[in-house]
Amino acid sequence: MTFSHHKGGTGKTTSCLNIAGFLVKAGKKVLVVDCDPQANATAGLGYSTQSAGRNMYDVFLSGFEEFPETKMSDIIRKTPSGIDLAPSHLDLVGADPCLYRREGRAGILKAALAPLKDQYDFIFVDTPPSMGQLVINGLFASDRVIVTLDSGTFALDGVSTLSTIFGDMKEDLGREIQPDIAIVTRWGEGGASSVSPNETPEKKDIFLYLRDLFYKTPAPTPEEIRTADEQKAEHERLLSMLVEIKRLFRTVYTVPYSPLIYEAQKRGLPISHFAPDSSAGAAYKTIMDDVIQWN
Repeated sequence: MTFSHHKGGTGKTTSCLNIAGFLVKAGKKVLVVDCDPQANATAGLGYSTQSAGRNMYDVFLSGFEEFPETKMSDIIRKTPSGIDLAPSHLDLVGADPCLYRREGRAGILKAALAPLKDQYDFIFVDTPPSMGQLVINGLFASDRVIVTLDSGTFALDGVSTLSTIFGDMKEDLGREIQPDIAIVTRWGEGGASSVSPNETPEKKDIFLYLRDLFYKTPAPTPEEIRTADEQKAEHERLLSMLVEIKRLFRTVYTVPYSPLIYEAQKRGLPISHFAPDSSAGAAYKTIMDDVIQWN
């Protein structure tokens, strides 16, 4: 299963690790393959990116020119959360240009993972924010694809580019990519956190009604009016964006913004092992309940 988006900051790594964490807590054996030279998944699972030892750079260049043979099983590490990790390293930046000189380059990762498929219930591939060979390898190796989007103003701009990338893969490699899930991360970060992905008009609370009936509230200040207008505009933008995303993807989930996500990552743990009952934890648990049925 590959997590993909050519933009950075959309929550690929966060979603990958947190869904993996809940799967492990559900008793599943999970491997996370970090194909991003930034190695955020590696660090997010508590493994030092400066550690000596072989990593995905060695796997991608295994047997190429003067590089020694390296199997996936040679680099896999155990992590405190129970998730197995195939770590990355900044050196992986140098692998991408080399891959263009390799025959069958799109299938390198798929071939490397083949001997492990019976050893794991789920194999997650975290890809870099780019459109190079590391991303193509991740997509080509996958049975399922999860696309992550941020809730910012330009989130939908990247969707058309993604469609182009998927179309190019079908044309060049004969592999059709159809994302199974879209996850909109940091939902409500812009101040409209009350927006629900399934929003319906709510009845006015009786106590609020009585309060407004018997007690005069002071007129809002210009600053309060401006803030309310901004929040309303953001509220409407998010709802409009969500409608469009649901039109483009078969299944859409939203994950609310939570600072606990970043606290967990600093401790080298997924949210499932740090704050599973938080709002973001509950959202990722719901996604996991869907993903677990794919096995």
